[in-house]
Amino acid sequence: MKRLITTLAIAAAFSATAPAFASAPIVIKFSHVVTPDSPKGQAAEYFKRLAEERTKSRVKVVIYPNSQLYKDKEELEALQLGAVQMLAPTTSKFGPMGMKEFEVFDLPYLFMNEDQVHKVTRGPVGQALLKKLEPRGLKGLAFWDNGFRVFSANRPVRTPQDIKGLKIRINSSKVNTAIVQSVGALPQTMALSEVYQALQTGVVDGADGNISNLYTQKQFEVQKYMINTRHSYSGYAVVVNKSFWDGLPGDIRTTLEGAMKDASEYNDKMAEKDTAAALSAIKASGKTQIYEPTGAEKAAWVKAMQPVQNEMAARIGTDTVKAIHTALAK
Repeated sequence: MKRLITTLAIAAAFSATAPAFASAPIVIKFSHVVTPDSPKGQAAEYFKRLAEERTKSRVKVVIYPNSQLYKDKEELEALQLGAVQMLAPTTSKFGPMGMKEFEVFDLPYLFMNEDQVHKVTRGPVGQALLKKLEPRGLKGLAFWDNGFRVFSANRPVRTPQDIKGLKIRINSSKVNTAIVQSVGALPQTMALSEVYQALQTGVVDGADGNISNLYTQKQFEVQKYMINTRHSYSGYAVVVNKSFWDGLPGDIRTTLEGAMKDASEYNDKMAEKDTAAALSAIKASGKTQIYEPTGAEKAAWVKAMQPVQNEMAARIGTDTVKAIHTALAK
C-alpha cells in the first residue's frame, strides 16, 4: 500500500504539471475493471472517439481496461490523487467512502426495469446524488446502466431455499451483503478480476452479478447454473478528478460534457443489447443452464429480500429512499 501511494503521488504531481505545456494535448486516463467488449468498455471507447474528434485532438483519452492499472479497491484512491482522471465504478463503491446514499441502487427490487431507473438517474434525484461526490474531490458526470443482477451457482437454484449455505461472491457493498444473507447464503467480497479463479477453484460456490459480466468475464465457463432473478440494479457512476475537471478550459469542459451525454445514451442502449446477446451466447454455449423463475418463485425472492429495504433505509438515508419512491410514483 505504501508503494502504491508513493506511485500515485508521483503520477499526481506529473498530472498537475501537464496543462502547463500548451502545445501538448490534455490527457485523460480512463481506467476501468471490465473488458473492452462489455457495455462500459464500448461506451468508454465511444467517449474517447467523440472527445478526441470534437476537441480536434486537443484532448487525448487513454483507456486502461481489465484492471490494467488498478483493481476495484485501488481505483478511487488513484482518482482522488490524480493518477487517473476518469473512472466508471459501480455505484456501490462509494458506500465505503462514506457516501452511503449511492447504495440505494443496490436495494433489492426497488427498481423493476430500466425505465424506472432512468426516472431517477436522469432526473433531479440523480443529479443531487452526483453533487454529493464533490466534497470527496470527485465530479460526477453521468450514470451508466449495466443491467440487473442475477445469481449463478454450481448447483441448481430456483427458490431462496436452494441458495442457502452457498458462498456467493459480491462486490464491496453492505446492501449486497444483506441481500445474500437474507436468503441464507454466505457473502464473500472480492474484486471482479479474482472471481473467475475463485469460481473455478471452488473458493466460492456462486456469484451475484450482471449477465454481461457473467459472459465477458467468462464466469459462465465455470458456473453450471444461473437464475434470472434480476434482484437489484447494476450500474456505474462516471466520475472525474474534480481539480482536473475544474482546471480545464471552459470550451473543452463543455465539449466533453456533450461527448459524455452522447456516450451515456450509447452505453445504455449497448447495455440492453449486450445483456440480451450475452444471455443468448451463454445459452448457446451449453455450459450454463439458465432458469427463468415462475411468477410464484419470483414472488418468493421478492418476499425474502424485502426486509433488506427496511433494514438499510437508515444507513442509506431515509430522505434519499423517500425521494426515489416519490420519483418512481410520478
